[in-house]
Amino acid sequence: MIRATAASSSRISCYLQQVKPLTQKSLALAARELAARDKTLASILATHGDPPLWRRATGFPTLVHIILEQQVSLKSAKSMLMRLEAAIRPFTPLRFLELGDSYLRGLGVTRQKSAYLIDLSSSIVNGELSFTKLSRMSDDEARVVLTRVKGIGSWSADVYLLMAMRRADIWPAGDLALAVAMKDLMGLAERPGPQELDRLAERWRPHRAVAARMLWQYYLGRRR
Repeated sequence: MIRATAASSSRISCYLQQVKPLTQKSLALAARELAARDKTLASILATHGDPPLWRRATGFPTLVHIILEQQVSLKSAKSMLMRLEAAIRPFTPLRFLELGDSYLRGLGVTRQKSAYLIDLSSSIVNGELSFTKLSRMSDDEARVVLTRVKGIGSWSADVYLLMAMRRADIWPAGDLALAVAMKDLMGLAERPGPQELDRLAERWRPHRAVAARMLWQYYLGRRR
């Protein structure tokens, strides 16, 4: 009975750590903790300082933005989002369904992404995707719910969990910028794939989302 209670307490503690959103303060503290035990991240912290939080709002508009970002530049996705926001009032899932696929495509949204946005809107209106319920779920539970929506794959779900829900241990292994940063910093012969990125990031648990921000920080600094 004592063992069961202890195990239950440990699971609850782990769950609470997962769902507690990062703040700028907790992000900075975690970055320093990681730097103290990892020379790669220590060099990033020394050069660039505390990583940005890069916070996004939770909800429908952010998922729309993330879908638009798939396979295009961030600048192009932002431009398309602004076009949609200017044309669609109110910017809600119900309004997207009322206007329909042909209207979105008329604004310049591709056939594929238009279908994704309609499916996302339908999932929210039908109650299959609830942002309130999502906020109470563990990382794994939330990822399963998000990836049930057409057009939201692992990368999109992880970006939402990391930036909008600000979960501390999310690692978007399919992210190209992370792969480029890891290849450069670790002197790898080839850019690592998702499985290799997952393996390399194991040492940064339970702060992999913090490590990801530090690596993005390095990547952006390198490009500049």
